[in-house]
Amino acid sequence: MKEIIINLLSKEVKLEKKEILKLIEIPPSSDLGDYSFPCFILAKQLKKNPSEIASELSKKLKTSKDIEKIIATGPYLNFFINKKSFGEITIKEILKERKKEKKKGKTLVEFLGPNTNKPLHLGHLRNMSIGESVSRILEFSGDNVKKVNLYNDRGIHITKSMLAYKKFGKSKKPNKKPDHFVGDFYILYGKELEKNPEMENENKDLLKKWEEEDKETLAIWKKMNKWVIKGIKETYKKFGIKFDKEYYESKIYKKAKEIIQDGIKKGLFKKRKDNAVIINLGKELGEKVLLRADNTSVYITQDMYLAKLRYQDYKFDRLIYIVGNEQDYHFKVLFKILNLLNYPFSKHLQHLSYGMVTLPEGKMKSREGTIVDADNLIEKVQNLVKKEIEKREKLSKKEIEFRSLKISLAAIKYFLLKVDYSKEILFNPEESINFEGNTGPYLQYSYARANSILKKSKIKKPALNIINLTEQENKLIKKLSQFQEAVESAYSHLNPSLTANYSFELAQIFNEFYHACPVINSEQENFRLNLVQAFKKIIKQSLYLLGIDVLEEM
Repeated sequence: MKEIIINLLSKEVKLEKKEILKLIEIPPSSDLGDYSFPCFILAKQLKKNPSEIASELSKKLKTSKDIEKIIATGPYLNFFINKKSFGEITIKEILKERKKEKKKGKTLVEFLGPNTNKPLHLGHLRNMSIGESVSRILEFSGDNVKKVNLYNDRGIHITKSMLAYKKFGKSKKPNKKPDHFVGDFYILYGKELEKNPEMENENKDLLKKWEEEDKETLAIWKKMNKWVIKGIKETYKKFGIKFDKEYYESKIYKKAKEIIQDGIKKGLFKKRKDNAVIINLGKELGEKVLLRADNTSVYITQDMYLAKLRYQDYKFDRLIYIVGNEQDYHFKVLFKILNLLNYPFSKHLQHLSYGMVTLPEGKMKSREGTIVDADNLIEKVQNLVKKEIEKREKLSKKEIEFRSLKISLAAIKYFLLKVDYSKEILFNPEESINFEGNTGPYLQYSYARANSILKKSKIKKPALNIINLTEQENKLIKKLSQFQEAVESAYSHLNPSLTANYSFELAQIFNEFYHACPVINSEQENFRLNLVQAFKKIIKQSLYLLGIDVLEEM
């Protein structure tokens, strides 16, 4: 319907069709029409008052079978559409096979980046949820997306769990999920450090031994690394995450040192008296250490080389780093240094900075063992869901297991995505599984309800013949028509919460329709079945963009 309005306006105003599309709005009240066009932009061009322009255009533009009325309200030109015509066009458009978008530029999305010294935690779940959803939104909109991950598998934080294992592990093998087994030693290091502060120097010595490739140290590192990565990958699989390529810090940190030496030669980086390599980035960013005095690397060192390596691997048009807001300074420094090094890709880097996740109990600290492990949280939410399912109906253990996992993942992902990514979240497991509120299970339930209606009907190929439209049907059609706009907005802002909010509003309107308008055996059964089918398709697509699986029955 927008295309009809755009074509109509393009004959009378000197604006490109793309510009007109950007300006078309949905009025705050249906009394003001279905779509409106603000005339402010034309005032300078025509040297007239916007209200006068709107009035003149309302007289010039002709109505049709699709546009019933065009009126001027102040500086706005308001279009009242033919509801039946609009319903027909919208539903036909939704139900036809979607053409695959032509691939645009190549976009790399880097997310997760776990340390190989402990299991994934609640914060990683938000990172994975955002990373996967952003990737799907980009891909759905036509980008050629590659998902990449980095294992932070070396450094002073990794040797902490290694030192504790060396001292207290007695060559034990994992007696639980292997990443949790290693994580216990990371916590143990923190506790022992309080008793014996000298352990910090031992840890520094262990890192130096690792960088000098001491055989015994490397053997412990390889063994523990393998355990953690095995465990972490089990969590990826459960959460539905796959990467196109994975990088390892241990394989690239030496290459990063080559960039540092090159920077020293160019006079961009300088050596301090203590032999540490630094760069002075002025008042805003200050002095940044790039190599420690003992010649060991820091995070920024390997990130510089990794950006260069990824450009060599993919020749990307854009690289999006999905990393928490505690790393804002790090990325400002990284992008600034890469720009000073004149790398061709330095203008195409973006940090999607998201807020932290806390629990009702308070802030999490991994070294104190108060972190909520991702696996334990998924299990906790799944157990809550199982109790809810068992209250409602009798199912086999296998079916309860299957449904409860899908519902619990939907609960977690939706709760972590419905809030703007830049804001902090207080995650409440009990609230997340509510089947009636603004939750993932509510959206899944709405899909299952639509599926149930379609299964009950004896009409398998309903004709799209609209007789009369109720208020609830009109509202549902209008919301369905806004799906593409919601996706485009989520794409341009890289913000899954816009898709989540659209999905919830759509589900609410569908459930209002369901309660007000009987479908099976009604006078309008044919049309309403088409409407339900259109809703089912759009809500499924919306949930897919959030990384959420649907259930045919709930």
